[in-house]
Amino acid sequence: MLKHVTFLGAATVAAFLSTGAFAQDVTADTVVATVGDTDITLGEIIIARTQLPPQYAQFPNDVLFNGLVDQLIQQQLLADQLEDVPTRIDYMLNNERRALEAGEVITQIAETAITEADIEAAYDARFADAEDIPEFNAAHLLVETQEEAAAAKARIDEGAEFAEVARAVSTGPTGPNGGNLGWFGPGAMVPTFEEAIMALEVGGVTEPFETQFGWHVATLLEKRVQPRPTLNDLRQQIAAELQEAAVTARLEELAAATAVTEPEEGQFDPALIDAIDLLD
Repeated sequence: MLKHVTFLGAATVAAFLSTGAFAQDVTADTVVATVGDTDITLGEIIIARTQLPPQYAQFPNDVLFNGLVDQLIQQQLLADQLEDVPTRIDYMLNNERRALEAGEVITQIAETAITEADIEAAYDARFADAEDIPEFNAAHLLVETQEEAAAAKARIDEGAEFAEVARAVSTGPTGPNGGNLGWFGPGAMVPTFEEAIMALEVGGVTEPFETQFGWHVATLLEKRVQPRPTLNDLRQQIAAELQEAAVTARLEELAAATAVTEPEEGQFDPALIDAIDLLD
């Protein structure tokens, strides 16, 4: 925003707007300022406010109001000096209007096409045939050779605590904490390790097995079913997915009902998108 300069007209309007008697007569078309023959309306001030960066929220309304009036006045003073309007401005305005109008329709679809019942039905459908996903809390020890792994397993079979043996012999990064890997689900570990863990009952210990990291002995500490997300957890995500689907469906309907001509293959050189000189 341009540097604020005190503007008597803006301050006067701000004072009027603060009074209940005048406020009831104010509309978006109310003229706030005039530059030559051009009126600047309250609606234009409001739109300019919505386009300010978030950090401007810290300023009180009177400062923002006066600053925006001053900004639009200065812009209009400069704009009035442009005798030959470049054609690129027309193209920019066409694109901007198209995007804004399309955005309004998207908003309408998003607000009307999806109901709470739709969201609940989509949530139920998502989990209707979903299988429980297991999670495992396991520990392991890692050594270089099969012989070392067998020796460690023998100590465990003889009654030694798994964590104590892991701290004593494991070369893996989890060795110092007794080999504990924490909770993990399917796909988190290499297949050989995962298969070994999934074959165990809680408290069981594997025979030595090898992966690309070395030789392991592992134990399953706990097992649980991964909790499913609640409807509230997924409400926004599902709503967004349904809204996107509704917009896509509406676009397909419109495209089928409207004559649309697209460029033929090879009709235009793709490099033309950089031909800025055509806009001069």
